[in-house]
Amino acid sequence: MMAEDRILRVRGLLDSVRAEGRAALTAPEGKVIADAYGIAVPGEELATDVEEAVAFAARFGGPVVMKIVSPDILHKTDAGGVIVGVEGAADVRAAFHTIIDNARAYDADARIEGVQVQELLPKGQEVIVGAVTDPTFGKVVAFGLGGVLVEVLKDVTFRLAPVDADEALSMLDSIRSAEILRGVRGQAGVDRWAVAEQIRRVSELVADFPEIAEVDLNPVIATAEGAVAADIRVILAESQPAPRRKYSRDEILASMRRLMEPSSVAVIGASNEQGKIGNSVMRNLVDGGFAGDIHPVNPKADDILGRKAYKSVTDVPGEVDVAVFAIPAKFVASALEEVGRKKIPNAVLIPSGFAETGEHELQAEIVEIAERHGVRLLGPNIYGYYSTWQDLCATFCTPYDVKGGVALTSQSGGIGMAILGFARTTKTGVSAIVGLGNKSDLDEDDLLTWFGEDPHTDCIAMHLEDLKDGRAFVEAARATVPKKPVVVLKAGRTAAGAKAAGSHTGALAGDDAVYDDILRQAGVIRAPGLNEMLEYARALPVLPAPQGDNVVIITGAGGSGVLLSDAVTDNGLSLMEIPPDLDEAFRKFIPPFGAAGNPVDITGGEPPSTYEATIRLGMEDPRIHALVLGYWHTIVTPPMVFAELTARVVAEFRERGVEKPVVASLAGDVEVEEACQYLFERGVVAYPYTTEKPVAVLGAKYRWAREAGVLGGGT
Repeated sequence: MMAEDRILRVRGLLDSVRAEGRAALTAPEGKVIADAYGIAVPGEELATDVEEAVAFAARFGGPVVMKIVSPDILHKTDAGGVIVGVEGAADVRAAFHTIIDNARAYDADARIEGVQVQELLPKGQEVIVGAVTDPTFGKVVAFGLGGVLVEVLKDVTFRLAPVDADEALSMLDSIRSAEILRGVRGQAGVDRWAVAEQIRRVSELVADFPEIAEVDLNPVIATAEGAVAADIRVILAESQPAPRRKYSRDEILASMRRLMEPSSVAVIGASNEQGKIGNSVMRNLVDGGFAGDIHPVNPKADDILGRKAYKSVTDVPGEVDVAVFAIPAKFVASALEEVGRKKIPNAVLIPSGFAETGEHELQAEIVEIAERHGVRLLGPNIYGYYSTWQDLCATFCTPYDVKGGVALTSQSGGIGMAILGFARTTKTGVSAIVGLGNKSDLDEDDLLTWFGEDPHTDCIAMHLEDLKDGRAFVEAARATVPKKPVVVLKAGRTAAGAKAAGSHTGALAGDDAVYDDILRQAGVIRAPGLNEMLEYARALPVLPAPQGDNVVIITGAGGSGVLLSDAVTDNGLSLMEIPPDLDEAFRKFIPPFGAAGNPVDITGGEPPSTYEATIRLGMEDPRIHALVLGYWHTIVTPPMVFAELTARVVAEFRERGVEKPVVASLAGDVEVEEACQYLFERGVVAYPYTTEKPVAVLGAKYRWAREAGVLGGGT
């Protein structure tokens, strides 16, 4: 069927269902949609009386499944409206009457259109294919094993719809029970392409028809010969969400450039009184050394911190790039009107007292004003923002001026300050720290679009509790990840689920399950916690991209070697199978009671020369793509001696054009802390007292390299 014809056919069907005031399609209506989209379903007929049922069953020539057809009975099994394996005229008659009687007992007022007589499918692997409308990401297609496994284990994976054939096929390998589909214990594997095609066609259906809220093919019977949906359930949405205002990439970059690289900033609510937010913002701007114009706005002052104060922002001479608000929430709307009239493109709203306290109407009012005047809003309910390369500290919190390549954003003020403290204690250079708060307008996809192009930014790390527009975020992430890593800490991992889901798929689509799969689909690195997000952010720019999968561990402590090996496996990395010639080369440098292989255990009592020789060999051999070093503190090789020799060898090879990621775990007395800092500053990611953290960072670098397409050939 031509695409245009099938869309017209399904459109007509959905319109007629809507006209009857229904949200759920009947099974015969579901078959119309399945046939239009090439979704494989068994042969079936609708019997309106018992003799029709007998005739249809005889035509199929074998056992059949009989199901109630009623627009008012959504869950047929609960109503006793499904009987499986019916064969022979007498049994068909009895089943027909039983199904009708059960349906009437279940709901006396239900409209009954008849009984569906359906071919009984052969035994096979039950899987579930479906689609739901996620509040963040829109249409999402789902796949998992059917039957008990899907109910108990919730082993389901999700992708944005529509998916292409390859992406649909990848879903089969993304569930924990993927091996079952390949065949176990002598059973044949399923026809993977047939299953993938069911996924692809369902995804195409929901992408074509936004009003379809949920689709459920459950179960799909998958065999070595094909995949057929035993049942199709389609549910329409009660309403469509209001469209979000969209900005083009050029519009986002233009406004973000003036926000992050302003020439002129106005502070509305600037104050001379210490302890007031308006005073703190002014002091940070002035003391931070911002070279642009700073204009205090306060109707009750003539001079603030030595700068002329203006009664209104409209009185400020010349163009202004950013207006920072430090006034109570109730005064924001009127001041924002003035900002709009002044044609200031960005408003940074520090005050709280909006949607986060239940004042949704007040927040909606400021959004309407901003949209009408073309003003982009950052906040409200934020600590402000830092743009270090501009010496800009537009915040009421402590200043931070260590310039570097890490951009950090947070939805929460408290997390923002944790970011600040971490950056200071680890001496992490940042390009920006941005608070997002309520995200009334500007959000993560705007910031990603900017930081993806910002030459000062090498890595982006984002703490978020939700996404306003998941698809816009995915689009921005996909454009950014090939250029630089994006690390996300998504708070709120408890699956809320779909409270009123009308399908199995809907009930399985918990918030975090969808986030997890689609963030991975977007190519971002999801950090399990705050510390990991911050460590990934500061470490990933330090490590070069790996050129292959072979990881070698060189350790002075056997115990560390075992733990490092576990960490390598836990992070999806591959310990290299050491070939005989390389094994022999390592053995030349380690004592007889040491151990080659992988890990290479040089033992703890070895002098610096053994560490240096084995690390040099690891850097030199092109078959080794990444090194994990395990150091054990001894007087024979003190921590700083180890750090200096390691940094020197790595730097020497870097100068020769040999760049490999090198991470290190240092176990020992407190001197190892200084040694780790020394190594970190020289391109070796090193941590004291942990074997897990350095390998987790290496694993994150590998994940980014795979997503960016630079593994094995890039920088």
